[in-house]
Amino acid sequence: MSARVITSPERLPLQHGYPRVFLGGSIDMGSAADWQKDMIESLRGEDVVILNPRRSDWNPAWKPDASNPNFRQQVKWELGALESAHVIVLYFLPGSQSPISLLGMGLHAKSGKLIVLCPQGYWRKGNVDITASRYGIVQVADIDELKTAVREKLRKLREQQSVERR
Repeated sequence: MSARVITSPERLPLQHGYPRVFLGGSIDMGSAADWQKDMIESLRGEDVVILNPRRSDWNPAWKPDASNPNFRQQVKWELGALESAHVIVLYFLPGSQSPISLLGMGLHAKSGKLIVLCPQGYWRKGNVDITASRYGIVQVADIDELKTAVREKLRKLREQQSVERR
């Protein structure tokens, strides 16, 4: 197997035979740069399931209200994907606010799953940096380091699984 991409609202697979990487971070209702596409391409040769919340059919006119079925479906998918992920990538783009990614960081700060890229210019960089320091969250300086850190985390997960099988 090589990388399999699951994009919201596609059903999450029940089997957990391969590590799962959630690509969270700046999307801004589809207006932020599609950094997820670049990450997906960098993981093509890996035996991994990539969980991508950025959906091509997203309609920014959908009200972010719990009574909106499309919005509810997206939030529930993201919560399920975050919980099932072995690695959670969060990229906070400068010029973006990404409040949902901040929420995800808070929910999973103690999980040991997070790898965060938060360059200068992100409006709450101080909060991200302090939280990352307090909870031992891996932080990287640029997209290339992010790709390397994800592949390294996947390698360690595979080694751990190999030891557990013995």
